[in-house]
Amino acid sequence: NRVGVLGHYYCGMLDVYSDLTQQSATFGNHFELLEMCELNQYRENATEKQIDEKVKQFYDEFIVDDECGEFELRRAAKTSVALDVLIEKNQLGAMAYYYDSVDGNKYQDIITSVIAGNTLLTAHHIPIAGECEIKNVQAMKIMDEFGAGGSFSELYSMDFNEDVIMFGHDGPAHFAIAEDKVKLVPLSVYHGKPGKGLSIQMRVKNGPVTLLAVVQDGSRKLKLLVAEGKSVPGPIFEIGNTNSRYKFNMSAKEFMNKWCMAGPAHHCAIGTGHISGKIEKLAAIFDMEIIKV
Repeated sequence: NRVGVLGHYYCGMLDVYSDLTQQSATFGNHFELLEMCELNQYRENATEKQIDEKVKQFYDEFIVDDECGEFELRRAAKTSVALDVLIEKNQLGAMAYYYDSVDGNKYQDIITSVIAGNTLLTAHHIPIAGECEIKNVQAMKIMDEFGAGGSFSELYSMDFNEDVIMFGHDGPAHFAIAEDKVKLVPLSVYHGKPGKGLSIQMRVKNGPVTLLAVVQDGSRKLKLLVAEGKSVPGPIFEIGNTNSRYKFNMSAKEFMNKWCMAGPAHHCAIGTGHISGKIEKLAAIFDMEIIKV
């Protein structure tokens, strides 16, 4: 797999930093280090016809919220056109990205309009991981290749009364694991990121799920961390996110402790179905340790 790396790490998010040489040696992939100016060039070359076609694709593949204005839809569509070209020109099978820029800069105009396009790419088997989470885009690609989806997620809340753990993340989402059609919604403020723009709202379909993380342990070895559980119904936050509720074959508190003690970054890839057996076989092929919670 050829993995693109666009931009830079999220400053201070130390748990997601990765050794690219180690990743290549373990998984056999190539990393293509990309430039924002390349993406900007493709965006500036986008034609009105291409933008119109992309807006139509948004309406075909998302439920587009009525509050999404034409300006934001076309801004996101223009960036989506450019992302498609970036992926094609560099022959990428996955990409991790993050960028801040400064107010008024054209690169910030790009980075605040990527979620819709990145979600389409993820849905069409080119996993895209935000916050430059290279370890997690590897996990997302594994899940996608197994036909399980593989949506970008993080731990963010626990409900001790219902004994559930909530996972979610602002875009990109994966259509294959959605309970209903993914919504495209406007956000007046992005969460922990600059600017505003379009995001997605999605709930993972109820039923069995598998969580996968690529972990670098204290001895600097890579290992796989996997868990099986189920997505369950219940209230979620409607905040432009992939929020979903999960139960496991132990209490939420016990699961949280065991998962975190294995040393993953705060992200993981979530897919539908119970496929830990397949992941165990993959770990054997890669000669990697695997931990099952």
